[in-house]
Amino acid sequence: MSFSPTPVGPPGSRSVQEQREKWERKRTRTVRALVQTEQKYCKQLQLVNTYFVEILKAKGTLRQDIRESIFSSIPSVYSVNQTLLVRLENGDLGRGFDDFCPHLHHYVTYVDNIQNASKVLALQVKKNKAFRRFKKLQESRPEFLNCKLEDLLPLPIQRIQQYNHFLRDLSENTSPDYPEFQPLSRSVKLISEVSQRIQDNARSHDNHLQLRRVQRLLKGRKTKVEAPGRWYLREGWLRTVPPKGAEVKPKMFFLFSDVLLQAKPCHPLHPTNGDKFAGQRVYPLKDCTVDKVFGHTQSQGGLLSLTFPKAKLLLMSSDQEDINDWYYSLSSAVGQLKSRNTVVHQRDDLVRRPLRCFVEDQKNQTTPTTPPTTSTPGRKRMAPPPPQTPSRPTAPAEAEGSASKRMKLTGGPAERWVHIECTVYMIMLSFRGGFVQNVQSIYDNALIQRWVRTECTVYI
Repeated sequence: MSFSPTPVGPPGSRSVQEQREKWERKRTRTVRALVQTEQKYCKQLQLVNTYFVEILKAKGTLRQDIRESIFSSIPSVYSVNQTLLVRLENGDLGRGFDDFCPHLHHYVTYVDNIQNASKVLALQVKKNKAFRRFKKLQESRPEFLNCKLEDLLPLPIQRIQQYNHFLRDLSENTSPDYPEFQPLSRSVKLISEVSQRIQDNARSHDNHLQLRRVQRLLKGRKTKVEAPGRWYLREGWLRTVPPKGAEVKPKMFFLFSDVLLQAKPCHPLHPTNGDKFAGQRVYPLKDCTVDKVFGHTQSQGGLLSLTFPKAKLLLMSSDQEDINDWYYSLSSAVGQLKSRNTVVHQRDDLVRRPLRCFVEDQKNQTTPTTPPTTSTPGRKRMAPPPPQTPSRPTAPAEAEGSASKRMKLTGGPAERWVHIECTVYMIMLSFRGGFVQNVQSIYDNALIQRWVRTECTVYI
């Protein structure tokens, strides 16, 4: 009896080979699904282009501007996808999408117009009898399979999202050694940008609808809800605690990205405004501070304290989950506003003139004069103290400290100006580094005081 052992490869070679085969199977399934869905998609585009765009253009049922508002760039999209389908059916995925991506601007045009297209189509169906009859006749064709034009118009939007998923699956299951890997990777990035644009447009449209809904809920037009850059966040009933112990009354609050709107219900027997609200106050969130007074433990309900520059608001709810949701929503809105303002301040701080250059300019002058008044647009520079005062201004908290610990700056206006500039500069750094929360706490912080004095000495 002879014994011939089966040849054994390097350790782990079998598992690597199995993984590669698994990737190849996934890739094959993805390619098959991509080609099949592309064939169906092109047929649907052909229906819209042939039975609507071309016939409407020939008959003149709709004016050219109305027709273009409804169908936008569908003829161009259809032409581009016909070319892509031929490449996909031939198995040339990489080159197919490489040639397809430079024409994505047709999809971008269609994406940006889709909301307007829906409005114009609905208006024409309602008011244009000839178009309404034509639309119904075309949709009754057997090729449409009971699909309506309203169902076919969003198809290019949906197809971009499908391309995004298909290409990600293909790139993840394609070896980097394959010649198709680089073209697929480039296509994933470009199509992802269009997909993100679709999502942003959808969120913006939903937000616009929410703002309009809230505006319709309010009586009259005194309170303007729609504003550029404003986002709707949430709404709900909360009870306000009056400062003088009066009766606690429920109020309706609408939270937006930049303001908190307080409203009260109109009288239910009012003939026209019985189901609406009357706006009472609008609280800007820019300088708001949100604190949770009660509701930290598993108790019933909670109390929030909102501090504004000229007002203070106490909000109460018997539902702890609801009050927690309000707390997180308010804190998030205020935090995003502050971070946005911090970014603006940091960008403005980067274009400030270096302090050393300013000191050198002052030393080169024969007579002490006031510093140049040129400043960065949008920022007010601090003016230097008058020459008559020989000592520098002292911060409120520093005046309470020991006089022996002060670093005295004597001399002309240039040195006093350096002190002011250093103080402002270090305050900006303190805000950026997160050492302090507001200007008052800078003066209360002994570490910051010593830091400012040290920096002034170094710069001089």
